[in-house]
Amino acid sequence: MIDIPQELAASQQEYNGEAGRAFIAGLPDLTAGFLDRWDLTVDGRPMHGVSALVLPVTRRDGTRAVLKLQLLDEESEGEPVALRLWDGDGAVRLLDHDEATGTMLLERLDSSRMLAHQPDIHESVLVIARLLAHLTSFTAPAGLRRLGDIAQDMLEQTPRALERIPDPEARRIVADCAAAVREVVDEPGDRLLHWDLHDENVLASARAPWLAIDPKPLAGDPGFELWPALANRFDADDIRWRFDSMTDVLALDRARARAWTYGRLLQNSLWDIEDGRPLDEEQLEIARRLRPPRG
Repeated sequence: MIDIPQELAASQQEYNGEAGRAFIAGLPDLTAGFLDRWDLTVDGRPMHGVSALVLPVTRRDGTRAVLKLQLLDEESEGEPVALRLWDGDGAVRLLDHDEATGTMLLERLDSSRMLAHQPDIHESVLVIARLLAHLTSFTAPAGLRRLGDIAQDMLEQTPRALERIPDPEARRIVADCAAAVREVVDEPGDRLLHWDLHDENVLASARAPWLAIDPKPLAGDPGFELWPALANRFDADDIRWRFDSMTDVLALDRARARAWTYGRLLQNSLWDIEDGRPLDEEQLEIARRLRPPRG
């Protein structure tokens, strides 16, 4: 029997409603089915994020792995596609995959050695930048979500969203972010993006110092990748150093990278407005700190 973490059940209820409840209700049988199908033995305590149950398992041949079970959606359906293309080079290795359910068998990394535990935040940012430089060197395969489509959709939503922001300065920041995206939306890029490479999605392993996990892939410009590392362990005075360092490592044009980073703020703000939440002050401060110098 597998105990389903209550936090996972709550997050599925919050974000996915009836579909999330159905996923949680079916999870014990789904898990049992894949343990049998792939001849796996559970050998550790269940782990989870916001949307997935992750079980440490051992294969019949003694290989230690993790079984990842998640609700299949537009973000998660691209994960095995990206992992198969990266093939363990800079990212966790995909061992098996069920297309119908999105269930994956992944190599086991060291969950006790997470980049978020690295005390030197500058080194953490550089680790993420170096990983991104490698991962985004791949051309995105056909069929993935496209940044251009996402950006166009955001721009269509912006006028109505601005009407729901009561604070004039916050409204101006979001409007400026949309204006920046309009400048680059016609050249959205074709690189394979991870989209969510923050310092809790980087783990150590025996075969590599650091590897990326849990991508939410799309095709687009690498400038859209910088936001998580700017927001990790927030420090307003460090934002400019992080941005400049990451754009140097990835060899990005800073004006374009700034525009796509503003695109991430726009995306997050639209989600907050849709959910009736106030805009995040730390995110607004990142936008302020990234404004180009005047003159």
